[in-house]
Amino acid sequence: MTIDDYYIKKTNPVFRVLTYIFLAFWLLVNLFPLYWMFTFSLKTNAEIYGTNVAGLPQEWHWEYYKTAMERVDMIKLFANSIIVSVITILITVIVALMATYALTRLPWRGRKLMNSFFMLGLTIPLHAALVPLYKSIKIVGLFDTMWALIIPYAAFSLAMAILICTGFMGEIPKDLDEAACIDGCGVWGTFVRIIVPLMTPAFATIGIYTFLQCWNEFLFASTYTSSFKTIPVGVQQFFGQHTTDWGVVGSALVIATFPTLLIYIFLSRKIQESFMAGAIKG
Repeated sequence: MTIDDYYIKKTNPVFRVLTYIFLAFWLLVNLFPLYWMFTFSLKTNAEIYGTNVAGLPQEWHWEYYKTAMERVDMIKLFANSIIVSVITILITVIVALMATYALTRLPWRGRKLMNSFFMLGLTIPLHAALVPLYKSIKIVGLFDTMWALIIPYAAFSLAMAILICTGFMGEIPKDLDEAACIDGCGVWGTFVRIIVPLMTPAFATIGIYTFLQCWNEFLFASTYTSSFKTIPVGVQQFFGQHTTDWGVVGSALVIATFPTLLIYIFLSRKIQESFMAGAIKG
């Protein structure tokens, strides 16, 4: 396609209308799961099971949200999930940034081998580490504490975080390190005053990735804790052994999901910029 062909298609009213129609259709496709989950949370089991699957509720049962809040302590579940996510993000960002600086900016023997060792973390599935981690957590006495989740979450997020940091840090000229050294900065001074401020977009990318991993994780949270519950484990309590009130389940899912959507709406530009920067620099 030549530039003239692209210009004609771009300015052609028919092509523009077709583009808008396609984008509107794609928007509806992406919004429908949210619409369905919201209406699902306000319906009775009879409507959900066939009489009114995708339509608006015949009667809006807002009391399901009150039931969901009363049946489990949703505020405590939110607090636990937020604490675990924030601490995991901080640990992951700090360790990944320091490791990447040592692997990419400091000359020492074996750094390529160590980088390959870190990248092995991308190939290890969660299920393969479930039993060994369980035994290790039991031995060190961290079972049923927030650290039983934070340490594995940070460890499994570290490989991807180092990979992201490597792409960003590779774009920072090493001349800045030499200039800082001439001005009297040591290794730590260069790291804190030069590298860290220039790696801000990487923080956003790593933070978003790690937050989603922690917020939605269920396997470790249900295995390594019993009384310390996060949101995914708390939602599981709404499923009964013989019958399940699906409206209450939908209400719990809305309560757990929509806050993250609101955060994305308010921070969407920053999130998109961080991912675009990561894609270009990676």
